[in-house]
Amino acid sequence: MNLPTLTDVARAAGVSYATVDRVVNRRGSVSEKAKQKVNAAVVHLGYIRNVAAANLSQKRTYRFVFLLPDGANAFFQTIRRLIKKRQESAENTSLDYINVPAFDEAALRAQLAELRDQKLDGIAVVGLDAKGLAPELAALQGQGIPVVSLISDLPQDQRVAYIGIDNIAAGQTAARLLGLAHGGQSGQVQVLAGDLAARDHRDRLDGFQHVIGADFPTISLLPLIAGRDDSALIKQAMANRLATHPGITAIYSLGAGNQGLIDALRAQAQRPLVAVHELVAHARDALADGMFHFVIDQRPEEEVDAVLAQMRALIDNVPPPPIKPILPAIYLRDNLPPLPEQEPPK
Repeated sequence: MNLPTLTDVARAAGVSYATVDRVVNRRGSVSEKAKQKVNAAVVHLGYIRNVAAANLSQKRTYRFVFLLPDGANAFFQTIRRLIKKRQESAENTSLDYINVPAFDEAALRAQLAELRDQKLDGIAVVGLDAKGLAPELAALQGQGIPVVSLISDLPQDQRVAYIGIDNIAAGQTAARLLGLAHGGQSGQVQVLAGDLAARDHRDRLDGFQHVIGADFPTISLLPLIAGRDDSALIKQAMANRLATHPGITAIYSLGAGNQGLIDALRAQAQRPLVAVHELVAHARDALADGMFHFVIDQRPEEEVDAVLAQMRALIDNVPPPPIKPILPAIYLRDNLPPLPEQEPPK
């Protein structure tokens, strides 16, 4: 039995082939009445759109943009490299990223507004917990540009999907690791964050505080240090805190800028337990040297690929693939994975 064609849909709907083509491929202006007739005929006939053929006939090129926090954050440098690598092997796809000042709501809002006029097919945003972004995100989605949150979530009504780890569970995991490592003894824990305007940082902190408070009542938390993922700020702040609180037994760094933490710890004869996020080069070295004890690593390769798959499906008007949970890995010095292969020089 032959599959139904656009001609069959046009005949069943009582409209022209051109009208069906505009509705199915979402281009051009069509009345709501005609659109309803076409959609009803599509369902009745079981028509399945041939995305590859449609893109070929339209000489379609996807245009996707990632909005990433600017700065020396090693994890986001990895994300940038992955985007460039995917661009090298992508067909009919233009991938790019735009650096936006980290934790800056006004800058992110302005960048979202600027993208409205650039005829994009999808935008991935590292989210901030900021109400002021809502109008720009709504305007983009009103234009048919899907917005996917990456790494750090946005409110559910402001994006079509979230790709990243469960950050509350990540904070809970860090608390459990450090709490158990205390062996029932009392302790003082210092938490380092970037900025709680970032949803992932706030969620990790919430999860961490909940588990420590509920399950490890003999461990106290010192006032939070917000270092804005800046190594120099973190180095100075941690050096001061370690000098004034020599009884610190553990440190949880839930953001970036951990080179500053390493520099501050080098001057300490007695070093506390340390849990950080992301197995970037300096964290890997610190773990191997015994300066860090736990690294909670998300999987940036999976995250970038999942974002692209979601945006392609949404713009092609086909069911998006199920979002598989991004499960973080917990690394100690004993289970470090092999170093990634170095790319040949160009």
